[in-house]
Amino acid sequence: MAGSTGERPFADIVTSIRYWIIHSLTIPALFLAGWLFVSTGLAYDVFGTPRPNEYYAPANPEAPVLLDRFNNPGTLPQ
Repeated sequence: MAGSTGERPFADIVTSIRYWIIHSLTIPALFLAGWLFVSTGLAYDVFGTPRPNEYYAPANPEAPVLLDRFNNPGTLPQ
């Protein structure tokens, strides 16, 4: 080994009981928080994306199609 940076060796960290106590709580907590963030629909509100049932209007259930992308009118045809 060329030299030491003064950091703690990785093997010492992974075999430490303190490491496993901390991570046995934080990893499941992060997983649960992420699952709740998505399952409650809060992710749709935070990022401003439409929910799956809001993509298309009830009057027009088909996807709007633009035929000429270089000369679009600025609004979608009705």
